[in-house]
Amino acid sequence: MNALFPAGAALVVGGSGGVGQVIGETLARAGCDIVLTYRTNRATAEATAERIRALGVNATTFAYHADQDNAAAAMMQAALTAHPRIHTVVNAAGSNIPMRFINALSPQEWADIIHADFNGFFNLMHACLPHLREHGGSIVQISSIGIRRWPKQDVLSVAPKAGIEALVRGIAKEEGRHGVRANCVQLGVIDAGIFQRLKETAFSPEWVEAARNNTAVKRFGTPEDVAEAVLFLASSKAAYITGESIRMDGGFSL
Repeated sequence: MNALFPAGAALVVGGSGGVGQVIGETLARAGCDIVLTYRTNRATAEATAERIRALGVNATTFAYHADQDNAAAAMMQAALTAHPRIHTVVNAAGSNIPMRFINALSPQEWADIIHADFNGFFNLMHACLPHLREHGGSIVQISSIGIRRWPKQDVLSVAPKAGIEALVRGIAKEEGRHGVRANCVQLGVIDAGIFQRLKETAFSPEWVEAARNNTAVKRFGTPEDVAEAVLFLASSKAAYITGESIRMDGGFSL
């Protein structure tokens, strides 16, 4: 046991992503063993796990497809076999969405993302909560500042996360008596992952510069910024914080 976490592991869903990798490494530096999940990018997940093991803690990786209904239960069972105590669950996963205006969405596009992201989060919680209720622990959801300030063409990212935030608040209210806390970090533009890919396609240089200028601090966020917020919310330093959504947007939503 250390000052921030009990003995055990943190589960980082989406641990092969640009933000998820750094979250995993940051929690490892705080003394947590780490479980990383990935969808298809096994090589990146394994490389991240090797860096984590070099910090002197254990790390395991599992393939996990959130759009498969039984995947969360199977992944959690495997994770608990490798790490009998999981005290933290971080959901940093999200679909690689097309940028669309609402009126241009097809019903199938909508249904696919809602199933993978919103229903996928419910399935993850259904798998994790029995263990967390028994032992206590923390849930941190990586969400979107678009819930507070609407970003055009980003409905497929924002709408599922709005529903997930409602579930997070419900979990915080219902499970606090069992020692379970649940919080969100609402991200603005983070210079990693999908944003870096979209800079080459959907976002023009003019859009990127305007987005930077619309932040109060005149810069984009980094994965390290996000990881430090997650570390705080997951740790004992935030023991009296639950049901909260922290803005991580450099003042974009002001």
